[in-house]
Amino acid sequence: MFQGSSALLLDAKGRMTVPSKHRDALGVECEHKLTLTRHPDGCLLLFPRPIWEAQRERLAALPISARAWTRIFLGSACDVEMDGTGRILISPELRTAASLSKEVMLLGMGSHFEIWDAATLAEKEKAAIAAGMPDSLANFNF
Repeated sequence: MFQGSSALLLDAKGRMTVPSKHRDALGVECEHKLTLTRHPDGCLLLFPRPIWEAQRERLAALPISARAWTRIFLGSACDVEMDGTGRILISPELRTAASLSKEVMLLGMGSHFEIWDAATLAEKEKAAIAAGMPDSLANFNF
């Protein structure tokens, strides 16, 4: 179960260092083998390979009416492996698709991660707060 956020920097080659708090878990869960794909919200999704493989099967089974979305998720998918220092390379195509600049945010979302351009995420969060809590959260409390 991945949770929390980490402010990270992309290096000049487009590599991102996975925080050490997640590296060990990813080593156990997937031997550091991951899959990146894009999401229409404007971020990238980073999955441990076994979780991605299950999602890939679900996507491939969608009806033809969902073909455009299948193309977005499967057509953008890229298998990556963490190197010895815990870095992953984000392809130029995926960096462009998510408008990633040097400063990024890695968000643990349970079974996977989201990778956001830091400024874009801040804008999205500000807009969400301004819009108020959705009805689906009306009875949710801590």
